[in-house]
Amino acid sequence: MVTNALAEMLVQFKAIEFGDFTLASGAKSTYYVDVKTAVTRPELLTAVATAVASAHEFDVVAGVAVGGVPLCVATAIAKKKPYAIIRAAEKDHGKKSLVIGNVKDKNVLLVEDVTTSGGSALYGINVLRAAGARADCVVTVVDREQGAGALLAAHGVTILPLVRISELLNR
Repeated sequence: MVTNALAEMLVQFKAIEFGDFTLASGAKSTYYVDVKTAVTRPELLTAVATAVASAHEFDVVAGVAVGGVPLCVATAIAKKKPYAIIRAAEKDHGKKSLVIGNVKDKNVLLVEDVTTSGGSALYGINVLRAAGARADCVVTVVDREQGAGALLAAHGVTILPLVRISELLNR
């Protein structure tokens, strides 16, 4: 099963660390999921991109900077489809757009490295929708199972985790 193989690779490349951590949400945790560093290994990045590209249909794949960028680029290459990058904040120069790439009237799949509360994923979905995209699905490499699913569902968005944190913690 793909998720088990990905879970094994995430453990192998030390995507989960134990200690005392403060998450982006401000919550405290005894473990940290670092997919950003783990996917710097080409074999893991390729495995993630292949899993996403083979299981989902989309016109454009998008990722929120920073963690989603390598994931969406690798997935776009694997699927031979365009990608878009969602800026973390609007720039005050140039085009000033929050979205790099054409998403208007496209079916856009958002990819995330890790979801916890779902705030970053919802931000990405909202930016995509404001840019004219049809965006109602998020694929996350690891779902920490701490509310992202409920938050996204409340906004008409489906979350599809490749690996759940329970799979990593129960190894």
